[in-house]
Amino acid sequence: MQPISDVVYRTTSEWELKLGQQVRKHRLLRNLSQIEVAERAGVALSALKNLEGGKGATLKTFIKVLKTLDRVRWLESLAPTISISPMQILKMKKLRQRASSPRKEN
Repeated sequence: MQPISDVVYRTTSEWELKLGQQVRKHRLLRNLSQIEVAERAGVALSALKNLEGGKGATLKTFIKVLKTLDRVRWLESLAPTISISPMQILKMKKLRQRASSPRKEN
């Protein structure tokens, strides 16, 4: 496992390359060609090549390819369900304010 500082300070290009390499590894593990994955995902072959090569891809392309490779769980780890504890809710609650009576004009 890499030190946290390496992960935190990775550039966008480094992340694109890392994710592309992971996609490529999973495609090869499933013994699929780039053409097969591109067709099944409904994306252009050039888009898949860009994704795997770390040259960028749209989020839509990334999601389609992950679904094709049965890697949708990756997306769950990117957007975990956020829960708020009951104690946090109580701390955030403001004191009840009473409605004031309408003011009488003189």
